[in-house]
Amino acid sequence: MTDQLFGDDADSALTVGAAASRLGITVRTLHHWDAIGLVRPSGRSDGGYRLYTDADLGRIGRVLVYRDVGLSLDEVGILLGAPAAHVDETLLGQRAELRQRIADLEELGESLDRIIDARKSGVLLPAHEQVSIFGRHWQPSWGPEANERWGDSAQWAQHAERSAGRTAEDWQKIAECVEMLNEDLTLACRTGVEPGSAEANSLAERHRASIGVYFDCTHSMHVCLGRLYVADPGFSEFYDTVETGLTVWLRAVIDANARANGVVPESATWV
Repeated sequence: MTDQLFGDDADSALTVGAAASRLGITVRTLHHWDAIGLVRPSGRSDGGYRLYTDADLGRIGRVLVYRDVGLSLDEVGILLGAPAAHVDETLLGQRAELRQRIADLEELGESLDRIIDARKSGVLLPAHEQVSIFGRHWQPSWGPEANERWGDSAQWAQHAERSAGRTAEDWQKIAECVEMLNEDLTLACRTGVEPGSAEANSLAERHRASIGVYFDCTHSMHVCLGRLYVADPGFSEFYDTVETGLTVWLRAVIDANARANGVVPESATWV
């Protein structure tokens, strides 16, 4: 049996296509909601087509709002026929969840901002604070320069992700560990500790772990870094400022430790 509309309702009623277009949804959606009894059109045309009144459109609008705030269609159907007190309680609960989701998304956005900034600068600290923590030899420009040089690498991305979550206190602890390591490397080099000895291998592993603070460093990658230390004037100058000959000795220590761990230094690659 077809419901007939009269008067103003008949004049203003919309076909399913027109209703869908006005509300920004699909005809298929309205057909589905009709089939499950969520929103049934108030009438039909003489040709049997669905006709939606202003009241129907208002109901559809509520369905869209309730759906968009996270309620299932089953929950929406219950809510549409529920007492006002139940509606209020449900909507207040959904509002609280939405506010929490917004807060979570804002926190996520801030984390992404920090990662983006860390990809550019390496360390998210003011220049003067970097020098205060890492020492007078530290150059704040090293971070942006490293980004230009290795910014496309997986290791730089990993470093940025880790750096984004670090505080000044975290960096202070890292700097203190590196300082202790450099002191022990200097003493070992000065006293003639032999590469390949147990003491030297232990120092090599500590050095590899200090790199692992920034990105995962395999023994093969460690060997490649040792080569870089010798070949790059910036790196060699840094280590030789600490102790003359330290750069070459450290590379020998790294190579010997890698060999002890199954890596042939001469053929090691960045993997």
